[in-house]
Amino acid sequence: MKRSRDRAASELFAALYPRLAGWCRRLVDDDETAHEIASEAFTRLWARWTSVEEPRGFLYVTAANLVRDHWRKMERERKAMRRATSEAALRPHAEQSDPSVRLLVQSLPERLRVPILLHYYADMPIREVSVLTGRKEGTVKADLHAARELLRVHLRRSLDPTV
Repeated sequence: MKRSRDRAASELFAALYPRLAGWCRRLVDDDETAHEIASEAFTRLWARWTSVEEPRGFLYVTAANLVRDHWRKMERERKAMRRATSEAALRPHAEQSDPSVRLLVQSLPERLRVPILLHYYADMPIREVSVLTGRKEGTVKADLHAARELLRVHLRRSLDPTV
């Protein structure tokens, strides 16, 4: 029993880890951090191995949450660095001039951010996003549309503050 469980875990790791780590890499822009996040997602999966019905979905949702935590940590570090160097006093609108899509996605409410990450960054079809998030396909489509509209408005605003 343990041997077949270990074999299944090894096969799952071999099949999903490279893509999950690559997905994380695109989100955090750092190889080491991406591998740490992907590894942590697998560690959490192994801890719940017998109770997880959809391992792939569990991995991506867990990784999305870990990426969000990483983004928050990075933002806290950036704010602390700005305070320490008084950069905020010199350039108070510096963040508005950075139309980073990653920062814009990070700023979305979780209800909209998770479908965006799963559909566009993990290349999951709407049907699969629906299953993983426990929402109807129509709701996922509406959330994706709402997220794209918010991103469009924020991007326009960051490129042209007079809008």
